[in-house]
Amino acid sequence: MTDTVKRYFDAFNAGDTAGMLDCLSDDVAHHVNQGGVRRGKAAFEEFCAHMSRCYREELTDMVLFEAEGGTRAAAEFTVNGTYLQSDEGLPEARGQEYRLPAGSFFSLKDGRITRIVTYYNLEDWMAQVS
Repeated sequence: MTDTVKRYFDAFNAGDTAGMLDCLSDDVAHHVNQGGVRRGKAAFEEFCAHMSRCYREELTDMVLFEAEGGTRAAAEFTVNGTYLQSDEGLPEARGQEYRLPAGSFFSLKDGRITRIVTYYNLEDWMAQVS
């Protein structure tokens, strides 16, 4: 199942939202850092469009983990980004660059990601772009 997660992250780094969506179940639950839960591919696609407008990110130093049985996976990585357009409620964007450690947790079923939970330190990000 880490093949699915690897394809998901490869698509992320390529800016390929369709490729990311191809890795997801139709009813995927996307738990956003310090936010709510988005349900379904359409909500995930809207989130990706918003993120692409405001941020350009590449994930490096990727380490993938898989639980026995292949139904759960996790990833640790570094987010290397540029803040492109001001995001509501956050500091003004002026092309600031940032670098953050982050992690994601996944549930998988039938070769598709059914749940994504991502964590990073928002206060660290805000300090870097302020």
